[in-house]
Amino acid sequence: MALNLNSVTLAGHLTRDPETRTLPNGGSTVTSFSLALNRRWKNAEGELKEEVTFVDCEAWGRVGETLSQYQRKGNPIYIEGRLKLDQWEDDNGQKRSRMKVVAITVQFLSTKGQHETGDADEGSAHAAPSTAASSTPAPTATTRAN
Repeated sequence: MALNLNSVTLAGHLTRDPETRTLPNGGSTVTSFSLALNRRWKNAEGELKEEVTFVDCEAWGRVGETLSQYQRKGNPIYIEGRLKLDQWEDDNGQKRSRMKVVAITVQFLSTKGQHETGDADEGSAHAAPSTAASSTPAPTATTRAN
């Protein structure tokens, strides 16, 4: 019996504003973003240590569009997804590769007023779209790709 599992769960802060682009073949959208994952611990001497890991990620379709619309650099998010290895040949003919995470589920962790940039609601996970008629949070608490 062959067993394959490709599952990643991460929680961290966006290192830059998410960037969405539309692909020329059929209009699919992909959003690129990066997470900073902090790890803190005390060493044997009781000294506080910190390590930061940066992870490149992408989200396809509505998941990525929602992320790009509501989140900004510095905001905390939680993602579930899978690992993907990109391989290509550079201009010098050398083979290159990069591991990234494809986000399938994104959950916004910030609350209103946290990590704001610009307008009062910009960058907030619970900022309601300007067309919303109710005071309920925007549909961004959890977004899942099909």
